[in-house]
Amino acid sequence: MKKTILISLALSSIFAVSCTKNETNTSTTNATASNAKTTATTPATVKTDDGFVPSESGTEKAKPESGKANVQGKVMFNGKPVEGIEVKICEKFSQYVGGCSGETFTSKTDANGEYLIANVNPKIYESILVRVFNTKNFIFATKGFGISAAKYKIDADKTFFAPDSNLFKDDLKVQNLKANAKIDASNFELKWDAYPDAAYYKVSFFAKEASVISPYINEKVEGTSLKIEKPMTAGEYTLKLEAFNADDVKLSDTGDQIKFSISGGTASAAPANK
Repeated sequence: MKKTILISLALSSIFAVSCTKNETNTSTTNATASNAKTTATTPATVKTDDGFVPSESGTEKAKPESGKANVQGKVMFNGKPVEGIEVKICEKFSQYVGGCSGETFTSKTDANGEYLIANVNPKIYESILVRVFNTKNFIFATKGFGISAAKYKIDADKTFFAPDSNLFKDDLKVQNLKANAKIDASNFELKWDAYPDAAYYKVSFFAKEASVISPYINEKVEGTSLKIEKPMTAGEYTLKLEAFNADDVKLSDTGDQIKFSISGGTASAAPANK
């Protein structure tokens, strides 16, 4: 039976797909996890030369059955483990055609934020997906952002240690910019609510017109406002606002895309004649 899962788009951090559920095995984590302290300041995931996400180091929670493999990992929010999070490994994945499909194995995190997907059939899988709390959103099991789905080579009689996953929420509130608003670039200061444990924020204005280069992309702000002082081209934009903790781990964003238009800026360049 097919189960359609709608997954929202959050400007490359969360992807939009329709996942077809074809799960052949479900396992839950019961073993007691290590209480060792983990650090959030880990490097971004780097693929191997052949395009696979490499297994990390770790201690096996259990041995896989002969000829099978296990997959382990950890899910956190703001440096703390999160319990009851669904994780799945998918044989096939397409962001545009069907999402997660083929042979699929699932599990959930325990009280220590750790999951064990037991007795997986050894083969190449195209994604490990982590559900964002109780939403319909998933993120890839990789460190850092902007990393697309990558392949995982799962070998028989071994445990694959997936990169830790850091969840983020979508409840960052903007005070003075509503969807479809029109603002004057010469006299506007973006303001938002302070987010718990946030050390800084990143502000991006993405222009709808491909030829327009926005001067505000990942602009780091330590306060809760940003006055537009750089020259802006008049036109339509989309706001991306994110909150990060002191370990550079994302905590939240605004969720829905906020589209708005700018007036009072410089005129957009006319397209060149062919």
